[in-house]
Amino acid sequence: MDGHTDRWAGQGGDSARSRCWRLFPSRWSSWLGAPLEQLPTPALILDRATLHGNAERMRERCRALGLRLRPHVKTHKTLEGAALATGGTRRGIVVSTLAEARFFAAGGFDDILYAFPVPRWRLAECSALAQRLQEFQVLLDSPQGLELLLQNPLPDGKRWLVWLKLDCGNGRAGIRPSDPEALGLARAIALGSPERVTLVGVYAHCGNTYGCRDIPAIQAIARDTTAAVLEFVTALRREGIPCPQATIGSTPSCSHPVPEMSQLTEVHPGNYLFYDLQQTQLGSCRPEEVAIRVLSRVIGHYRHRGQLLLDCGWAALSLHGRDQGPPGCAAIEGHPQLRLVGLTQEHGQVEAVDGELDFEQFPLGSTLALIPFHACATAAMHPVYFVHSAGKVVELWHPVRGW
Repeated sequence: MDGHTDRWAGQGGDSARSRCWRLFPSRWSSWLGAPLEQLPTPALILDRATLHGNAERMRERCRALGLRLRPHVKTHKTLEGAALATGGTRRGIVVSTLAEARFFAAGGFDDILYAFPVPRWRLAECSALAQRLQEFQVLLDSPQGLELLLQNPLPDGKRWLVWLKLDCGNGRAGIRPSDPEALGLARAIALGSPERVTLVGVYAHCGNTYGCRDIPAIQAIARDTTAAVLEFVTALRREGIPCPQATIGSTPSCSHPVPEMSQLTEVHPGNYLFYDLQQTQLGSCRPEEVAIRVLSRVIGHYRHRGQLLLDCGWAALSLHGRDQGPPGCAAIEGHPQLRLVGLTQEHGQVEAVDGELDFEQFPLGSTLALIPFHACATAAMHPVYFVHSAGKVVELWHPVRGW
């Protein structure tokens, strides 16, 4: 067993539990070809036609703007999803964790951007990936981060490939482009030690679009972020500082891009393969473009309190969005008269929106499909995704786990 563990430990930093799932694929492969209603629940299911449609629409938006699409893989974390998003090229992705980076590198992907300011305690892992891949790229947003790379040069003449992370209003990582230190940091990355470090470009995330209520508000943020990035790049070039690339991204901003984004070089949305209930509320997609569901079974009738009990709790759905989305963090597909009112670890409670609940319509063992509020958080709860077509399982997607 130790030999198996070592084998999988080198392919993405999976947790022990995830390695076990991969060591015994027959547990999942037996469900290929099965009708959805026979799946063990709770089960994360994905509609194949919707996935492919979402991928193609995003590629077409980028083609129309002359932009490169660098899909973020943090939502699905699968080789299958990344192959679909990259059109089979297996090049040019963004990851959020080093476990993802190792997993995708082992799966034949190259040109991977680790979109997280390089932590000192993970530098050795970053160095190993940079030596292994043709293009492993990192983010910096501070002089301390740059000094860390300069003190730890790559061997064999390789250089650290660096994006400068800008905070254009998102309020997470990044240096503000208006800060006096930003220009100096870019200059130090690009010109301070060119034999060790290369400035690839500047990177900004439009996460503040998730606070919007409509498409015009999302587009206003996309426009402002684009303008801030381009103004900063112009300032760099005026100073003789080479900056080849400029990228922004978020699923809302890239689902309804503004013409000004054509002046960038690439975008990096991530949630768009799946979409979710939050994205429909933001206006990023139509309800029929949401590919993800969590299949659950009715396991109890509690007439005295007017509730159905489901075998899906927060361990299969997450609690993300409970203060922003519908009760219970999900909508129940095809049954607007029902609402998910409570979640414990392995149970969900369903009531009628108004009036009496018709228990006969939902016999014990019947299935309900839940549309999650946030696909990223929900997908993180599942060891396998069942991709279906015409009501039957046609593919199994296996996500990486861990950090």
